[in-house]
This record gives sequence, C-alpha cells and structure tokens, in this order.
Amino acid sequence: MSKFVLLFFLLSSTIQATEFNKDIVLSLIDRTTHKVTYDGSYVSLAYPNGDVPADTGVCTDVIIRAYRTIGTDLQKLVHEDMSKNFALYPSKRIWGLSSTDRNIDHRRVPNLQTYFKRHGVTLPVSANIRDYAVGDVVTWMLPRNLPHIGMVIDQVNPETGHLMIVHNIGQGPQISDMLFDYKITGHYRFVPAKYSNTP
Repeated sequence: MSKFVLLFFLLSSTIQATEFNKDIVLSLIDRTTHKVTYDGSYVSLAYPNGDVPADTGVCTDVIIRAYRTIGTDLQKLVHEDMSKNFALYPSKRIWGLSSTDRNIDHRRVPNLQTYFKRHGVTLPVSANIRDYAVGDVVTWMLPRNLPHIGMVIDQVNPETGHLMIVHNIGQGPQISDMLFDYKITGHYRFVPAKYSNTP
C-alpha cells in the first residue's frame, strides 16, 4: 500500500469515526431530555423498530433508542443474529429459553454484550481512563448481580478528568460521572455499517 493510499485510508476512517461519534453523542444527549420512568416490564413490541412506551424504559432502552435515532435497529440486528446463532447467546443459560423472543432479547444486557462482541470491537476493561473513548459502550455489574449498560460521551468532569456516561440507572436517562463506580464487565465499540468506508 502506498503512503498516499494509507494516508487516505486513515483520514477516511478518522472522518467516519468522528461522524459516528458526533451523531451518537447528539442522540445520547437528546435521550437525557426525555422523561422516562424506569420500568422493565415485558411488553409485546412491533417488529422491526419496536419500542416500549416512550415514557418508560431501562438502561438498554437508552442504547437501543440512541442507535435507532441514527438509523440502526438493534431489535432487528440482535433478533436476526440470535435466530442464526442462538447457542452463542446466553438466553438458555440465564433465562432457560429455547428460542428467540424479539420482544425482549435486545433489551437484555447480556444479549447486547454478545452482539457487540460478535459484530463490534471488544476493548480493554481497565481502571485507566485513557482506555475509554467517546462512543464506547460499557457494561457493569451492579449490586445484587444486576447488569447495566451505558455509553461514553464527549463531556468530561473537570474535577476527576473522567469522560461522562449516558445511562439509566433508575432515574431516567442521565449524564453522570460513574464509569468507575461499579465493576466493569464489558467494553465495546459498535459503529454501524453506514459509517464504514465500504461502499
């Protein structure tokens, strides 16, 4: 590969990553303007692009809605991947299921972790803030073994130097400095195909 081609490739990748970061951050911050009551009740959803009532949701719904705003339907993506690779997902082990359920599969943190591992990039789990970047998806284990998920945005807490997280831990979508408050169980980067340099 010539130096010119390599430079063009690196520049294109940077521009595309920047576009994704900009779009996902705007989408995530918008989520924090919505009043949402924390409610994880099972709901029958339309398919594709199904969603629970706009004034309810859990941590996964923040991620689902943020990606949906930029044109990526995790309900459809997770369902299609699980339908072809059910044994690779933890639904049987954790919930005793023997088949997919497009109403709830994408709303479960362990399933999103599996999808992001398979179709995104798995990044280091560490206590070093330098290992985390805008647009990264992070998962945690809360007390009482409750899985949690959020995304890194481009705001920094000036007191700690930590990048802020958009998540819903019970009080609706919010921005907070909580990256290192709980045990981190996963760290991923999932950039939708439309941001790729592949035509």
